[in-house]
Amino acid sequence: MNPERLYSILQGAHISEKANMIADQKNCFTFRVLKDATVSEIKEAVETIYEVSVSKVTVVNVKGKVKRSASGKTKKPNWKKAYVSLPSDHEIEFS
Repeated sequence: MNPERLYSILQGAHISEKANMIADQKNCFTFRVLKDATVSEIKEAVETIYEVSVSKVTVVNVKGKVKRSASGKTKKPNWKKAYVSLPSDHEIEFS
């Protein structure tokens, strides 16, 4: 796979209360990824960038919210979230 594509697939870690709870309980980390990324591409990108072995990848398409203001309604863009499960002896450090 193209190395430039690998490094552009992961847009960043998704940090939320739910993501932290899942990371503590199940050793599963949450990432914001490109909308056209596939499960195999996400797995390869995480293994390459963080040098860990990935046991499972699950993706979720998140619908953008509609926001109201005085000038009317606007819609936030849709995006894709990936849950990456690691074996119990592996860990990803975000610093």
